[in-house]
Amino acid sequence: MSFARNLTRIFAACLALSLIAFAVPAFAMSEGCSGDCASCHSITLQEASTLLKAIGPVKDVKPAPVRGLYEVTFEQAGQSGVAYIDYGKKHIIAGQVFDIASRQPVGGAAQQAKKAERKERLDPATLTTDNALVMGNANGKKKLFVFTDPECPYCAKAHAELKKLAALEPDLAIYIKLYPLKMHPKAYDKSRVILARGSLDLLDKSFAGEQLPAATDKDAHKPVDDTIKFAESNGILSTPTLILSDGRILVGYKDAKAMQELLR
Repeated sequence: MSFARNLTRIFAACLALSLIAFAVPAFAMSEGCSGDCASCHSITLQEASTLLKAIGPVKDVKPAPVRGLYEVTFEQAGQSGVAYIDYGKKHIIAGQVFDIASRQPVGGAAQQAKKAERKERLDPATLTTDNALVMGNANGKKKLFVFTDPECPYCAKAHAELKKLAALEPDLAIYIKLYPLKMHPKAYDKSRVILARGSLDLLDKSFAGEQLPAATDKDAHKPVDDTIKFAESNGILSTPTLILSDGRILVGYKDAKAMQELLR
């Protein structure tokens, strides 16, 4: 079942338009409110995690662009989702929030809307081996590009399968692009350290939960920034993501055998 369908099933009874009445409580407009909602209302990451424990791990919670709601970013099936909790912490809304004037989604929903525009293919000529770690046969005629996050648990599973794939395909060069997602705040500096040293061993350690050397001024930002810019401009918004030699973009974890079939 796809992420979108799964989310729809979970919140099938939640229709955003029908919930507007309770989404903005009366006290939000009362004269006793200073306008600074955070002075009266708050929610911790732990509270949000408890409320949504049946849905998926919560990565971030903050005031929503609509007064009376908290915006919650969570993870489910390896993908990021956004939902909204009312100040009473009794209701949850699944869906996008739109600005009436611009008719455009706002807040985290805007990022989710971008995911709907995810590309299925990119121009393979735009792919470069710059700023990549190489696994397998560096001179291999077959090529596979992998966008991975050093703190992503699904990337860790995929990485183990990539090692198996390299053994199955001796003529394959696997180019690993480090693409730290914002939901993993330590991943950016880890990516800098790993790339600066060109070390697959450090990437292995990161996936194993081991401590990496602290980033210093010698660990450049640009190689990581360039990968982030390329990924986002091509609709790559989650990890792991595979790019085949013909430019096809495939999102999500796949085992070695499945990846081997894709190479044929």
